[in-house]
Amino acid sequence: MKVTIDPGSGFCFGVDRAIRTAEAELEAGNAVYSLGEMVHNQAQMEKLKAKGLKIVSPADLPSLKGERILFRAHGEPPSSFQLARELGIIVIDATCPIVTKLQKHINRSFNSEKDTDVQIVIYGKQGHAEVEGLNGNAANSAIIISNENDFGKIDFSRPVRLFSQTTMDAELYQAVGEALQNRMAESQNHDLVINKSVCRQVSGRAPALRIFSANHDVIIFVSGRNSANGAYLFNICKTVNAKSYLVSNPEEIDFKWFTNMNSAGVSGATSTPSWLIEEVAEKIMNFSV
Repeated sequence: MKVTIDPGSGFCFGVDRAIRTAEAELEAGNAVYSLGEMVHNQAQMEKLKAKGLKIVSPADLPSLKGERILFRAHGEPPSSFQLARELGIIVIDATCPIVTKLQKHINRSFNSEKDTDVQIVIYGKQGHAEVEGLNGNAANSAIIISNENDFGKIDFSRPVRLFSQTTMDAELYQAVGEALQNRMAESQNHDLVINKSVCRQVSGRAPALRIFSANHDVIIFVSGRNSANGAYLFNICKTVNAKSYLVSNPEEIDFKWFTNMNSAGVSGATSTPSWLIEEVAEKIMNFSV
């Protein structure tokens, strides 16, 4: 059986940059704390913890005066940076540059148009770390929506500036934007700006993953169970290829999946490290020898 690793799988640029930043600090012998889990992947987090990384919550910050705190790729609201300054905490800012750019865009839009009664609307997951950071750049006044059912939160007679969490599905975001545009038009209001804020690296995964899934008899998708991106991408695999299976580590592989199969494709979420994807592929290859 031929086993192929999806060339587009593994960490996105922002997560890879954050992990490398943390590893460099730890290898230099520094004590490093991460404000929340850096990535939704247990295997990668255990690896970082073994090197000395400690995970903390905002409530822990007052007891960490003078320490080095890493702000992960998801980003943080301005209030987190302000609190760190007040406590004399050394911030290692590993925010993804794409997220930082979006935060600044939202902040500019909020500050320049707040006198026009504008509404900042963010398409994303309520409570997600990135969304909390984005909302903080609009003084926590943004309206968070996850689908059209949330449109009731919006006043269609007022101006709207629509943004998206960077890791959301681009096609769904476009559909939400078009639906919002239609609802506002019904109120004779056309003051809507739909900002392109979905990460191209993440959104670009979907078309390539559909092709990859269709070209193999069986798909093994490697992802943490708590990864929203992993759930989204795995659903794409499953939709195209019914013989798609989700595993979080090599031990979860069931070799019955490969009975009478000629090819297996191995892929993973943007929060899944390449080394873990390679371990899964190697175990399958050893079975097929």
